[in-house]
Amino acid sequence: MHSEGDLLHTVTTDDISETRRRVGVWMVRLSAALVVILATLQAAYEGQHISFGFDTWRPVLVAYLLWATALCAAQIINNGEKGKRTLFVLPAVLFVVSLVVFPLVFGLYISFTDWNLASQTGARPNGWDNLRQMWGDAFYWNALRNMVFYVLAVSVEYVIAFGLALLLNAQIRARKFFRVIFLLPLMLSPVAVSWMIGKSMLEVRFGPLARLARSLGWDSPSFFGSPEMARFMIMVMDAWTFIPFMMIMLLAGLQALPREVLEAAEVDGASGWQRFKEVIFPLMLPVSVTAIIIRIIFKLKLADIIINVTSGGPGGATDSVTSFIFREYRDRSNVGYGTLLAMVYLILIILFITALLKVVSRWMERPA
Repeated sequence: MHSEGDLLHTVTTDDISETRRRVGVWMVRLSAALVVILATLQAAYEGQHISFGFDTWRPVLVAYLLWATALCAAQIINNGEKGKRTLFVLPAVLFVVSLVVFPLVFGLYISFTDWNLASQTGARPNGWDNLRQMWGDAFYWNALRNMVFYVLAVSVEYVIAFGLALLLNAQIRARKFFRVIFLLPLMLSPVAVSWMIGKSMLEVRFGPLARLARSLGWDSPSFFGSPEMARFMIMVMDAWTFIPFMMIMLLAGLQALPREVLEAAEVDGASGWQRFKEVIFPLMLPVSVTAIIIRIIFKLKLADIIINVTSGGPGGATDSVTSFIFREYRDRSNVGYGTLLAMVYLILIILFITALLKVVSRWMERPA
């Protein structure tokens, strides 16, 4: 019994009966079973394994919403006041799950179908055929090899960005003006960069850079004629666009360095190189690692410039995985095969980024 003055009493887990707990548990179990049953039946119907089902996946979505509601209600039924606190986070988590899990499951399903948009039959399961096709697809593996070159180029971009950040952090004239100028490429869309530079300035016949090259003795300047030159020009345009991103992050890190440490190194007689090697660079490692990893993630999605300038040519020399998958969708309308390539690439990215983070973490934690 609680006294009349105990107006702040709240229901705790100790006040909840066993019957009430069972009601909450069975609410969640039954609603979850309904989702699984409907999803299984609909998948079997879509795969033409059974003759009855729904025209759309909307009933599965309704069942999911019912399960989410039951799960939220069960938090209060089973946990009382603690469950109310959970409700501040749980709906947002369920919403994110619905935006990630459902498209992922649908993508996995599409990956193992023969679905060409030019066909009248729609998606038809074809087992492991897409995987076998990918294994023998020389153009896809060539795109993966190109991604190695593109990712390695981030190291050069980092060096340039660090140099620019050091320059803009120094006491030079018109420092604010140069900061704005160096940030301008980042304000442009990669599509705009590809047309402004790749399609206009580097145009073989009338582009200003081509005319300059001819005036300097290059008889037939072709910036995208050979595989090596084309790949290099793609790297240059992409670097010109995103080096300012790394530069601004590194500049922010340099400005946050403790001035006392830098002044102490200067008083001790350390040269500029010694201050950079022994003080600035070690202190900047966390910012540097963050900038490099984010830049690698952006690099792994490289497509816009390639699609607009070279379309992957010559002979797939400039293809990234993303641009190759895009052409599978756009040019060949091959949704099933393109989705499988995207899923495999997603797995490779997850494995690569996870391994990279582990290596960086161990390297950062090593004793000095």
